[in-house]
Amino acid sequence: MTEDLAPKTRGLQNSLASAFDVAIEDALAEGRIAGCVVLVAENGKLVYERAAGHADRETGRQMQIETPFRFASVTKAFTTMATLKLIEAGRLSPEDKVTKYLPKFAPRLADSSIADLRISHLMTHTAALDYRSQQAADGPYARAGVSDGLDESRGSLDANLARIASVPLDRAPGEGWRYSLATDVLGGVIEAVTGMTLNDAIGALVSGPLQLSAAFHWSEEDLAVPYHDGKPAPVRMAVGVELPQRYSEGTGVRFDPDRIRDATAWPSGGAGMAGRSRDVLTLLESYRTGSFLGDDLREAARKPRVGAEAQAMGPGWGFSWLGAVLIDPASTGSQWSNGSVSWGGTYGNWWGIDFAKKRTVISMTNTAYEGMSGRFAQSIAAAAAMPLS
Repeated sequence: MTEDLAPKTRGLQNSLASAFDVAIEDALAEGRIAGCVVLVAENGKLVYERAAGHADRETGRQMQIETPFRFASVTKAFTTMATLKLIEAGRLSPEDKVTKYLPKFAPRLADSSIADLRISHLMTHTAALDYRSQQAADGPYARAGVSDGLDESRGSLDANLARIASVPLDRAPGEGWRYSLATDVLGGVIEAVTGMTLNDAIGALVSGPLQLSAAFHWSEEDLAVPYHDGKPAPVRMAVGVELPQRYSEGTGVRFDPDRIRDATAWPSGGAGMAGRSRDVLTLLESYRTGSFLGDDLREAARKPRVGAEAQAMGPGWGFSWLGAVLIDPASTGSQWSNGSVSWGGTYGNWWGIDFAKKRTVISMTNTAYEGMSGRFAQSIAAAAAMPLS
């Protein structure tokens, strides 16, 4: 196993700390991840932190607590929080029509009528949109040249929104849950409401007030190098690599690891940021403890908006504005509390909030997809759900 920073438990029960340690050490020893940072906050205090493995295996650069990562869909939490701050300020409503802010974003239904698309549909992934990676290679998004926000950096956010809107919807908004580019559209709404770029808007609404380093452009050389699943060890990610979906029949996710260094890349509100593990922990803990949003909006953000039929993270998981929400703990076989919220990022990240345990866990790796949905992520989630006593 590679050398790593000594884990700091800071009061976390030894059995829980051991469970996190075992998950990390097994994944490194078995070559399932290249490196990781895991942080655990309990009752408002940091109780566990560990950096292990490599940030850059080929040069021998070790992972550090402050190593930044490409966020992928962890970005969604930042875009959602910016949206909630605009709602709190009375500048936006979940019931507003999207065309109020984006007049040209008016996708049509199969009968050629304009869909009644609301902000709430974007926030819950019930907008009847899709991801290109979830469609066939010659699917409608591919034919329209739609980018999922992880690959194509040329052009503008407005241009990609126009391409998305040009594809007819296969259902009416509100008729079922499907993970999609809805959060990218939400980013366009934020730009329209604030009159700022999405990077500046999230900076003003979220990152600045909370003193976070997360951003849509990262020029420093300290980013963790991205890898993807491979045998006998993770494979260094090349520009343009396409990884088959684990849980979808689509063609797969296309990656451009250099996108985050391109200052001209358009900002993807669903996948485009980079930052440190502490940025994510601070954001989610500020939300959980009530120091960032008022009580009414905090409750509204975690409220199940789509039932267990969504299976957002498998059986028993519905969906809220913030992410997947556990509504049937018995069906999951885990010890997560009812109402817990969780999500991840395809570059190899995962986070979860257990409100009953007052516990927030951030797990950032540089290995897709193991760190997001593989055995490592599952082991970290299982450790995070262990009882307090």
